[in-house]
Amino acid sequence: MIRTLQPGQRREVWIASVTGERELVYAADDVLLEAPNWTLDGTALVLNGDGKLWTFDVESRKVAQVPLTGIPDLNNDHVLAPDGTGIFLSGNDGHIYRAELDGGAARMITVDDGSFHFLHGVSPDGRELAYVGIEAGDFTQPGRLMTVPVSGGATTPLNVDGHCDGPEYSPDGEWLYFNTEAFTDQPGHAQLARIPAPDGNSSGGAPEQLMESETVDWFPHLSPDGQLASYIRFPGGTVGHPADLPVDVVLVPAGDWTTPLQTRHLFGGQGTLNVNSWSPDSTRFAYVAYPLATTDTTKD
Repeated sequence: MIRTLQPGQRREVWIASVTGERELVYAADDVLLEAPNWTLDGTALVLNGDGKLWTFDVESRKVAQVPLTGIPDLNNDHVLAPDGTGIFLSGNDGHIYRAELDGGAARMITVDDGSFHFLHGVSPDGRELAYVGIEAGDFTQPGRLMTVPVSGGATTPLNVDGHCDGPEYSPDGEWLYFNTEAFTDQPGHAQLARIPAPDGNSSGGAPEQLMESETVDWFPHLSPDGQLASYIRFPGGTVGHPADLPVDVVLVPAGDWTTPLQTRHLFGGQGTLNVNSWSPDSTRFAYVAYPLATTDTTKD
């Protein structure tokens, strides 16, 4: 399903610095843009909207559609290939694709195995993808952490109980960071965790909880240098990662997730921080807010 803005709602693309500053770089009330990635050369953001892929040039502040073919409408799960030229995409048909960032024909990676595949991570060596598999696209079923070679083929399940989402490789490729309900009996109470990445001989070890909180925490993203991390925090009691809620985008040291360095309050949720949005030099990260006419995102 393609998301659209509500009447009186706009989308705001923000860039925040690790030193504390932030800038509203793009705001409009037409296409609902989501989930910014940062290109490898540091000049642009890549977002999805209206089922398409878009680039936003940071200097000129211009948006352009990426001309892709052979692919269905897209959702907001997209990850840039480590080489900086390719991009991996999740289609609304439940499959993962690869395409070139400058456009052209896309290639399907996953096969019809009875599951929907929601992409979140690519290994630093560019060989493996981490995704969430949901059986038959039935969202009442828990999401399972899975990996698959970028060339397609056999998938590997990871040993985590409870619903999981957002698996993303650490910069050194040793870990997968994700959110999970494995540590609680409370429905929807996602917490941040990590698990050793599978190495071809194993399916990972036991998950390690990064912190314990009363909030619902999703989508941990490590900076490219591995020193910092961002994630999105939903109010306690939230089930899933819905749109249009007061949420926090939180910056923490990667070695201590319990000590926030920055907390950005905004109206958003789904689409705000679904994928890794760190700049390649680890100094900035992007996110999207979706304020209504009655909300204000100019202040933290």
